[in-house]
Amino acid sequence: MTGLSVALRAARAGTGGFRERFDFGGRDVASWFPGHMAKGLRRMRASLRRADCIIELNGAHIPLSGRNPALQEALGIRPHVLVLNKMDLADPRRQPTVLERLKQLGCAHVVFTDCQHDGNVKKIVPLVANLVGNSPRYHRAESTEYNILVIGVPNVGKSSLINSLRRLHLKKGKATMVGGEPGITKAVLTRIQVCEKPLMYLVDTPGVLPPKLGDVEMGMKLALCGAIRDHLVGEDIMADYLLYALNKQQEFGYVRRYGLPEACDNIEPVLRHVALTQGRTQKVKVLTGTGNVNVTMLNYPAAAYEFLRDFRAGRLGRVTLD
Repeated sequence: MTGLSVALRAARAGTGGFRERFDFGGRDVASWFPGHMAKGLRRMRASLRRADCIIELNGAHIPLSGRNPALQEALGIRPHVLVLNKMDLADPRRQPTVLERLKQLGCAHVVFTDCQHDGNVKKIVPLVANLVGNSPRYHRAESTEYNILVIGVPNVGKSSLINSLRRLHLKKGKATMVGGEPGITKAVLTRIQVCEKPLMYLVDTPGVLPPKLGDVEMGMKLALCGAIRDHLVGEDIMADYLLYALNKQQEFGYVRRYGLPEACDNIEPVLRHVALTQGRTQKVKVLTGTGNVNVTMLNYPAAAYEFLRDFRAGRLGRVTLD
């Protein structure tokens, strides 16, 4: 079946009506902000005094939800660059709309990047050097080196950005550990050189979420992109919200990937197809009148995790959630 025919069948299925709103069941997002992140926020604010420029890193697929209100308040008058990483996972058709919305919010300097392939990363150092050179540095006016603070929510690629800059400008390898779990950043709040001319140091901070998320839907988008640990939210509701979001944006790549006959608004048959196509099964002992019998059953929790993992890897298409 061609991609066009799948999309047409999906669109026809949508005429029956996908969900217009998602039922979050009265969930409270207060528990999604771990205590160690509050400590990281305090330490990061203290380090702002020594920063000449702020690089705010966010996911290109959550360009608005991923922006931290507490971090934005702390920026003050310092030069600020917003880097939207993982552009390879976001819908490129949405870039003009995203840029216009960010401009309205006061973000004059925005760079889309893909740190896996150093895409557009080379634009960052010249932009930062130009901004710092044309801004008052106050107590750091005599210093010839630039201190750049890198901030953002967890798991949007801060460490990957630093490593990419070092590859480009110093021809050196990794300076910080990179991982897929929120909060894995090591070498926290230590200066890492990323450029010789100009002499530029970046400070990598732990990913810090807002102490109070704006609403449950914003929190869910952050969770889908790996900024909140899955178990704090629940893979089952995350998978259901992902299906809702994909259908809402008419992104039907899941129909092709899992061999569904058409787009679906019910998560159960989708996870059944995920389990069948990806081999997510488990053997369970069933007690019968003739003794124990091993029965192979579909592993729905594993299928939900696989569904989320496919989305995060871009295997369901390029999607911007905001």
